[in-house]
Amino acid sequence: MSKGPLIKTRPWCPFCGQEVGRPREPIARKMDEFLLGECQCGAVYVSEPTGFNVGAAMVECMVAACDDNPDLAWELEADVDYLSNRIDNYDEQSHYVYESREHEGRRIGGVLYFIRLTKDIATLSGKLKDHKEKHAAKVKSIAIGSFVVPELEPAPDPKRKKQRVKKEQVSTWVAEDDIDALVRATFDDSRTLRFMQRLLYSPNEAERYHTAHIMGQVCRRVSTRKPGMVSDVLHRMYESCTDSASTHWGLIETIGSIIAARADLYGAFARHLLMYRGVDSSRPLVLWALATIAKDSPEVIRQTPVYAVFDFVQHEDPLTRGNAVRLFGRINAVEVKSDIEKLVDDPAPLTIYEEGKAQETTVGTLAREALTHMAEMSEKNKPAPMTLGNAQL
Repeated sequence: MSKGPLIKTRPWCPFCGQEVGRPREPIARKMDEFLLGECQCGAVYVSEPTGFNVGAAMVECMVAACDDNPDLAWELEADVDYLSNRIDNYDEQSHYVYESREHEGRRIGGVLYFIRLTKDIATLSGKLKDHKEKHAAKVKSIAIGSFVVPELEPAPDPKRKKQRVKKEQVSTWVAEDDIDALVRATFDDSRTLRFMQRLLYSPNEAERYHTAHIMGQVCRRVSTRKPGMVSDVLHRMYESCTDSASTHWGLIETIGSIIAARADLYGAFARHLLMYRGVDSSRPLVLWALATIAKDSPEVIRQTPVYAVFDFVQHEDPLTRGNAVRLFGRINAVEVKSDIEKLVDDPAPLTIYEEGKAQETTVGTLAREALTHMAEMSEKNKPAPMTLGNAQL
């Protein structure tokens, strides 16, 4: 490398000096993701193209270095368990490092952030990753039959004249439960999903839950041909939920409905719902969404840190503890069974929505339903008695 002044150069690893390749999108899509790369020396790096969000890039780089094990990442100590470094003035577009922060009238402010684990930690991370993959394969082999994958949606006629939808049309189709028309319109005009999302901003709770259910069913069918379109919808909804400047009426309910409709594809998005459990207005909605997913895919919820909401079964708000009981019954959370048993006579009324329709019930009724389901699951999972010939042992 020349010691004279440089206009630009290819980025290099600050640990070994080797030139590093262009960072790529991670195989598994995640929230707030950055482009990732890995040097031959074992260092992991992320690209933060603006230079304004380096903190988030550092976190993601650390988790990526630990093979997507955040629990391990939070326990590491800087300069003991890992080394970190960064390269400034990186341009993600051209994959060059520039000498100045401006080139051809364009601001250059990106950062490549590097982390390299020490040998012992890297070995531990690899072992944990192998264990995680084996466990995931085992769970998948057991639960794969529980996912009901929809049939491939017929391909639209390539010779058709694509329709350009209007907001009024979408509103009418949603009100009439015309899912066929909405699916056809979505294939022709991606704005259909955006128009449906606007219907969520309604002061009428029943209308929001109805729209959320319809969006889930539309996305279920659209995802058979355009899974990326639905994935992008989920990303946008999560971003809107995080934006404190916008209201997120109906968004959490819709996220839950979409994941529930295609848990085989979008189950990994479920864990992000837990981020909103600390907000009073969102807490019961998060529990409702998790329970809706758990109805047909309890194993998806069990793979999230669901223990973080166990205490809500004792919450003072009836809507919160009612939705918590609904969730825990569906995932057979025996950890809180004794707390649910204390609620069987709870007369607090609440409204629960199933498939977009309101159902009036009480916390006590939901508690009894949860305990019944738990008993059925325990009986179902009870090992068969061993036999020797015709004699039962």
